[in-house]
Amino acid sequence: MKSITRQQCITDLEQQMQRMVDGEHSMCEIAAKKGIYCKGFKQWTFEELKQRYDWIVASRPNITREELEKIANAWQIARQSVFGTTLACDTQTIEHDTCKGFDGWSDQDLARFHGELCGEPVEVVSIPATLKQSCE
Repeated sequence: MKSITRQQCITDLEQQMQRMVDGEHSMCEIAAKKGIYCKGFKQWTFEELKQRYDWIVASRPNITREELEKIANAWQIARQSVFGTTLACDTQTIEHDTCKGFDGWSDQDLARFHGELCGEPVEVVSIPATLKQSCE
């Protein structure tokens, strides 16, 4: 099995994810519809989703899950524009607003996602301290 760093794993995942998204469909929406990666909006119950997007729900107390996901998708795309990112995962790694993006996953989780999305099983390993020092 191939060993790669956490950053290389994230870079590989970003490349695969960027092929799936466009200006109308965030990774949160794609992951939810396809049941891949984190499962996007579907990883949470409706109540949990409403808590994560409470500012949307505040002005729409009778909102349905479908409506909330549609608005949350548009919000994620707008935040990507603000941060200059192409993936909600990158935006949330910076912002930590609705989730923690890539920061929310262990090395083992990322390795599993790599196998799922990239089709290649990997082991995520730390860079040895001696190598880190030589790169600085």
